[in-house]
Amino acid sequence: MIPLLHDFGGATVLVFGGGPVGARKARRFAREARVVVVSPTFADADFGDAAFVRAAPGPDDVPAWLDSADPALVVAATDDEGVNDAVAAAARERGILVNRADRAGERDPGSVVVPATVREDPVVVAVATGGQAPALSRYLREDFEERLAGAGEMATLLAELRSELEARDVPPERRRELVTEVVNSSAVWTALRTGTAKSQQVIADVLADERATGGEPT
Repeated sequence: MIPLLHDFGGATVLVFGGGPVGARKARRFAREARVVVVSPTFADADFGDAAFVRAAPGPDDVPAWLDSADPALVVAATDDEGVNDAVAAAARERGILVNRADRAGERDPGSVVVPATVREDPVVVAVATGGQAPALSRYLREDFEERLAGAGEMATLLAELRSELEARDVPPERRRELVTEVVNSSAVWTALRTGTAKSQQVIADVLADERATGGEPT
């Protein structure tokens, strides 16, 4: 399996199944996509901003649901294997991404795995074990949550710094040196994590040092 990131902005995700698993999948995608959950009943759980459709489609009804919703991704999360099989088959026939929530640890041709994710926007780290060890995915996710503190601020800082250096016609090789120095600086990481320095202050310091040294490596 090859990990990829997919932009679901403006797309529809269709979830079959209103239990706890369907709710978890809906929450995951509702932060970015339009999510529709189809189920005869809905668990007493948080579905994010997903829309509910109270229905109990059988296997023969599934293709029409996909044609109507035109989803970018469909999730099979019901407790009926026949319905889940139909969802997966209809999705593959239409070239639609499908996630089978009932096939953890199994390879299902054409299916995608939704990994454990840690976000420090715009930084995203995903962890997957191929469905073999969900507990390990959770453990690693929690570890990354601690390690990524400040990563979002660092990513924003580096993007702004690169733009400033380009605007000042700093040679590409020197730009790379300066960006590398900043990202490897424990002092900058500490300042971002503790809030003792803002990105603009760090950028100003780098530019001031660059002017003072005349572009020579420090």
